[in-house]
Amino acid sequence: MDKIGIERAFIEIIQQHERVIYKVCSFYMSEEFPLADLYQEVICNLWTGFAKFRNECSVSTWIYRVAMNTCISVMRKDRNRPKQSIPVAMLAESLVKQESMDEEIQEMYRLINRFKTMEKTIILLYLEEKPYQEIADITGLTVGNIASKLNRIKDKLRKMSNL
Repeated sequence: MDKIGIERAFIEIIQQHERVIYKVCSFYMSEEFPLADLYQEVICNLWTGFAKFRNECSVSTWIYRVAMNTCISVMRKDRNRPKQSIPVAMLAESLVKQESMDEEIQEMYRLINRFKTMEKTIILLYLEEKPYQEIADITGLTVGNIASKLNRIKDKLRKMSNL
């Protein structure tokens, strides 16, 4: 494929998965890490890795993995800054067309935002209805570990919501 063909293929893949990229970025955004900055970092990393993509997993799995790893890396680079939580209204606005989100869902996202990075990653993928194997592929964990962590995350959510 020539250079123009590669660029077109990349743009097409990004357009097909734009919602997923925005959703992952919105899950990790904060005042220190605005949505637009995270999105731009993800796109840059996807472009850098596009030529090396070997179709060993689905394109959506690859995009999830790059997006999550990028967001996590950006956050780790800047650990010295105090972390601030995202106001629920800001999170709700950033998720693609989530205007009709009811109070229970908003509360769930507020609670999830308090989790550690890997817990956020796993629950985000679970809420996206990804199968355990795909979550394992994206995170690099085993399927059994995913199942165990999801049970703990669900328990944490139950306990946090009963406070």
